[in-house]
Amino acid sequence: MTFVRILGVPHHIRVDGTGPVCVLSAGLGMAWFDWDPVVPLLAPHRTVVRFDRPGLGLSGHARAWPTLTGEAERIARVLDAAGVGAGVPATLVGHSLAGFHCEAFARLFPERTAGLVLVDSSVEEAPRPRRAPEFADACTRACGTLLSTAGVPRALGPFLRRTAVRAGRHTGGDPAPHDLVRRAYSTSRFLHAVLAENGRYRDQAVELASLRGRVPLDALPVTVLAAYEGGSRHWLDRQRVLAERLGGVLRVSAPAGHLVMLDRPQDVVDAILGT
Repeated sequence: MTFVRILGVPHHIRVDGTGPVCVLSAGLGMAWFDWDPVVPLLAPHRTVVRFDRPGLGLSGHARAWPTLTGEAERIARVLDAAGVGAGVPATLVGHSLAGFHCEAFARLFPERTAGLVLVDSSVEEAPRPRRAPEFADACTRACGTLLSTAGVPRALGPFLRRTAVRAGRHTGGDPAPHDLVRRAYSTSRFLHAVLAENGRYRDQAVELASLRGRVPLDALPVTVLAAYEGGSRHWLDRQRVLAERLGGVLRVSAPAGHLVMLDRPQDVVDAILGT
């Protein structure tokens, strides 16, 4: 475990294992320890780099609104800090919202990308820009300040985290240690960060759509790992279309909820090793 300063913000980075480099980037509001079930299975085969975005996990308070290009550049700086130079390509693994970030990295830094794995990635087929973004940002900031002043993160943060994890799994509760959940989810920095990521979600989807039209993936190996719990196949169909659009292959993890890394970590490892 180490901390490095990136653009003035302390970032928490964790490196495990040996072998070719693999970066695990968690979804909206999640922390490095959400990959814990995957790492012991993957570390014998890969050098595994994990990190917390600003405000999340153990990283410092965010100083700027998240952007797609900014998140791709953040991954590059994390690799630099982890001692992975530009001449050592890495496999990028992005869950949910971080699927946007990792795809953007692959397009903007092709020489640093060995493969792309999207774990139940966010999908927006035709994103539209927000209306009155400045007003929306101001409301998001005010909401975060009001809730923080009222003590909501300390009172409800860990409980809401546990509730969200249970809802995102096929079966089971939250395996994360209680002390780590308290440290990561009881703070105003977390609340501001998760509200900012959610508020800027549509902006990042629009950025990615533009990037796709300008920068190709150049036959990069791509795997889309979709979660499926049975029932409607609509989400599975959207993940299939995403894989086809990126020239990749679709794998299905079943039964699994959105938090595939907790429900079926071996499926995540197999997708990475097979890319």
